[in-house]
Amino acid sequence: MGARTFVNDRVSFSPTKNLTRGVDIPLLLTVIALIVFGLIMLYSASYDFSFKEYGSATYMFNRQVKWLGLGILIAFILSLFDYHSWRRVVVLAMLGTIGLLVAVLFVNELRLGASRTLYEGSYQPSEIAKLVAVIYLSVWLYSKRQFLHDVSFGLIPLGVILGIIGGLIYLQPDLSAAGTVLILGGLLFFLAGADMKQIVFLLVLATLMGWVIVQFSETGQDRVSTFIAGLQDPTHASYHVQRSLEAVIKGGIFGVGLGQADTKLTGLPFAPTDSIFAVVAEELGLFGSVVLMSLYAALIWRGLVIARRAPDMLGTMLASGIIFWIGIEALINMAVMVGLMPFAGNALPFISAGGSNLVSTLAAIGIVLNISRQRSESAKLDEDEWRSFGAVIGLRRRDGRRSVSRTRRSQRAGI
Repeated sequence: MGARTFVNDRVSFSPTKNLTRGVDIPLLLTVIALIVFGLIMLYSASYDFSFKEYGSATYMFNRQVKWLGLGILIAFILSLFDYHSWRRVVVLAMLGTIGLLVAVLFVNELRLGASRTLYEGSYQPSEIAKLVAVIYLSVWLYSKRQFLHDVSFGLIPLGVILGIIGGLIYLQPDLSAAGTVLILGGLLFFLAGADMKQIVFLLVLATLMGWVIVQFSETGQDRVSTFIAGLQDPTHASYHVQRSLEAVIKGGIFGVGLGQADTKLTGLPFAPTDSIFAVVAEELGLFGSVVLMSLYAALIWRGLVIARRAPDMLGTMLASGIIFWIGIEALINMAVMVGLMPFAGNALPFISAGGSNLVSTLAAIGIVLNISRQRSESAKLDEDEWRSFGAVIGLRRRDGRRSVSRTRRSQRAGI
């Protein structure tokens, strides 16, 4: 009883009383390290491109700093915004996001064969849609957690939600962003405690949809065929991947030195954005690449610790979804650059140039920090709720299902 009262006290905790109380310092330091790392690498990767395209070697760097300032402000505000309040505003947020995705199709600002932005190549709603999708699905699954075993309340509505968001993004077309949303939706559905039969059905359906997209999408066919050819013989990979692998090979163990890479000057596509990991590998070598991957690993670790300690299932769902989103984005970007996945246009979080991605990612971190402020390390979860993140390693239960937990549940909790 005391523990439950303690949880309720934490949930009602007002963060304005003490701005530093409960903040996860390791997570905060990791994010700062990623931001600093990103700014250094962005300047190195963009100065030549910025000078040629905009007449100023620091144009893209200065632009990124401005977006960084906005992102930090939003992250700070959201770190003070009680994550339980998203239940009241998430429908409006989703409707606004859908409106932006529809507006992209009407504006039809074509760049590199795709229409993804609203104004002169800026403001990319699909980046915001990923975060809003995580928030919306977390809130929706939390509210329906007792009925997820019922297909009419669980799997079918989930398919409709993901179909609308993913479909609008796919029409741009942005296959990687649509795929990311679908992956996150399935992952959150699993974490919420969905029936295993529904999970298997969802996996089969996703595989079938992926096959259909590849068969009827010229972009999808090209990416898959060049990926397979590249696995068989790297010299037959796409030009983008070939130049990226060239940069990786040149970098060796310790790199050619910060600012000394030449692949970015001789035709590496999208060096400041999609291909910035190749620049990292060339200039800082395997050592620098491992440092960057270690920072992402630390970010995921701290995020999942916060998810495990969240006061309730909603907090756990939000923190887990957000951290998995950032981790998936990073994994896809780095894997693509070394030819381990079909080409995708995912940005490298905190590193790639791009205001929409940077602001969305920092906003997500702000939400995770708010969850960390309300955590209770000693309190146990309400008996009527499931303990989130544990689902990944078998620590989940629903209704009468026993949990394989670190601590023993009472007999009453299993009823």
